[in-house]
Amino acid sequence: MTEDRRSETRISTNRPAKWVGLSGMYDGRLEDISLGGCFVNTDGHVEVSELVSLEIQLLSGEWLPLRGEVTFAQPGIGFGLLFNFLTDEQERALKELFA
Repeated sequence: MTEDRRSETRISTNRPAKWVGLSGMYDGRLEDISLGGCFVNTDGHVEVSELVSLEIQLLSGEWLPLRGEVTFAQPGIGFGLLFNFLTDEQERALKELFA
């Protein structure tokens, strides 16, 4: 059994997402999210440790821009992203997804 190293509770979701990395711009969907990070379902290619710009569609329909570091990647499936650049405003917007 593997140990879960996440410090934040994640919630399941199915929100539209757009992201940009070294290999280009892609669409995707969030599988789960927390204040610490998320998993993005996408067929776009990323590398572990790559910095990615991500936009997620909020319940209001607006797009929330985020940045983070890829923590793991599953080619053809998606990647895990650690939010290491959250502003207070971005954190507040993310908390609204959990309400």
